[in-house]
Amino acid sequence: MDGSLLTRQALKWTVRTLAVLIVVIAALAAAAALVDAKHFRAPLIRLIAARTGRQIRIEGSLEVHLLSFTPQVLAERVTIGNPPWMPPGSTAEIGRLSLAFELLPLFADSYVIRRLEMGSATLHLVRNSADRANWQWTEPGSAGGTGMPLIQSLSMPEAHVELDDARRHLQFDGTVSAQDVAGAGGVESLHIEGRGQLNGRAATFAINGDPLATVRREQPYRFAVAERSSRSRLDGRGFLPRPFDFRALDITFEAAGEDLKDLYFLTGVTLPNTGSYHLSGKLAREGMHFQYSDLLVTCGQSDLHGTLSIETSSDRPKLEADLYSQLLRVADLGARAAARAAESQAPNPLLLPDSPLPLAGMLHSDAVANFHARGVQVGRVPLHAVAAQLTIDHGVFTVAPLTAAFPEGKITGRVRVDATHEVPTADFDLRIADLRLGQFARKNSGQPPFDGLLQAHLRLAGHGSSIHQFAATANGTVTAVLPHGAIRASFAELTGVDLARGLGLLLSKNREDTAVRCGIASFLAHEGMLTAQSLVVDTAPVLITGNGEIHLDSETLNLTLRGRPKSRRLLRLDSPVLIRGTLAHPSVALDARESLAQTGKALTLGIVLTPLEVLGFVDPGLAKDADCAALLAEAKTDGVPVNAGAPAR
Repeated sequence: MDGSLLTRQALKWTVRTLAVLIVVIAALAAAAALVDAKHFRAPLIRLIAARTGRQIRIEGSLEVHLLSFTPQVLAERVTIGNPPWMPPGSTAEIGRLSLAFELLPLFADSYVIRRLEMGSATLHLVRNSADRANWQWTEPGSAGGTGMPLIQSLSMPEAHVELDDARRHLQFDGTVSAQDVAGAGGVESLHIEGRGQLNGRAATFAINGDPLATVRREQPYRFAVAERSSRSRLDGRGFLPRPFDFRALDITFEAAGEDLKDLYFLTGVTLPNTGSYHLSGKLAREGMHFQYSDLLVTCGQSDLHGTLSIETSSDRPKLEADLYSQLLRVADLGARAAARAAESQAPNPLLLPDSPLPLAGMLHSDAVANFHARGVQVGRVPLHAVAAQLTIDHGVFTVAPLTAAFPEGKITGRVRVDATHEVPTADFDLRIADLRLGQFARKNSGQPPFDGLLQAHLRLAGHGSSIHQFAATANGTVTAVLPHGAIRASFAELTGVDLARGLGLLLSKNREDTAVRCGIASFLAHEGMLTAQSLVVDTAPVLITGNGEIHLDSETLNLTLRGRPKSRRLLRLDSPVLIRGTLAHPSVALDARESLAQTGKALTLGIVLTPLEVLGFVDPGLAKDADCAALLAEAKTDGVPVNAGAPAR
């Protein structure tokens, strides 16, 4: 068997050698016969075009030197067309081209370019969203051989480069220079530098690589890259396991700047506004698979770390991620954190954001991401043990399960957004359990105005391309229950009016709070309007009821609260509490019209009656205790996680 194998190997190499000799002899004969360059141009151009798979046009002079083991081609005004997998067009226009290559490997699968010099060059580089580019050596998805030829010397001064990369959302218009430079000890290395407009901002970049003269197919090619744009920098060091085959890549990178969003001008990736940030990680590419590891980004007091992988071999790229955070503060995100509030438009009077959500990408890729945070800070509200799984499946975005804990209380729920419709639809189901209201005490205040364990269930569905549009079209129910609680004396200090007296609570220094037997607020949502179905707070001395609406389109409030004492009261003003304004800026006041009407009636009666008979200020106290058991049972059937728990402290 061994002898047979050796025989076949010897025969194969003999045939290859004879074939090379025949080609060389034929080339020499052609060179001798075709002395006229006009006759020699066409077959040579066809040879080069066949090897590169691109149309070649030479409008200037052409010199060919074949009688060497490193043949040379000198040409002027050369145009190189796009490859077959791209639309017709030009990849490069070169004023002067000098090319020297090794003859024997030219007829093998991989060959070496000894020297490549391009002067007065213009490069038109294009990649579409399907990852097909005119600079690719082989068609994406094909076996592709061993990649680009090895280049041992390169010179390209001040080339004009136009880049339109739809895949990475990059556009560049500027100049790029590449050349061998002498380094320490006289050792040459490859140096590439560029400057121009990258995604509309001034940018510079530099690449320093191993000496091209020492490049070998079986050895990794090492390089370092540095980019600068706007207020961000990006640096990286890595290697190509197979030189000039960019289908395999390993790189460690680091970025820093004043706003994470500025990385768009270097990478084409849309990221949120932040304050000063630092980002680091590793990227390993093998074919169409990209693996990011050791990711770590910090900004302000927030951090995020984890791994991320992207598979792009199919028509629908697939993303998988596992992300973790010790602390994530909402205050570290947004234009205000980036000190760019002045760049945005005038302050939006709406509380719910009306900016379009980035839903377009959901139609073209799928994803599964797991997120865990030890702490999330939303304003002065601290959340703990936040966990969520996010999935994108053919345009449907789902967050389920979603869990988060307060110091006292827990939130669970799910969110679903369907972006496959012309107008996206969304629905969410959110439950709040055992949320102690007293933990949200106002800054610099004593006792909180309210206390007790709140239970709630929000179930809404709507449509639109922003959170505000979704709310403005929402249908569903919102129910909140307080099985036990307390209204503190500080409730009267919430506004400039005496709300406690207006509702008949009669809180005083000697009686600092009033126990709440139960409370329920139930709203029916229809086309963005929340209408109160049941609004009851039952305290020992007073039964508080309410009605009204909340308009989510305009975010205006129109609620009225009225207190009805359970015992006789003298000299009591029957003044309902009006809650008006907007979600962002609510206002609370007593209804002065009813107070004036009551006062006028009493004065009229006082003309003919004794003061003790002035009944306008007397409340007979006919209100009864609310049926708390029935109210809580009804809320439970609506999905509220009712847990009577212990009475509020």
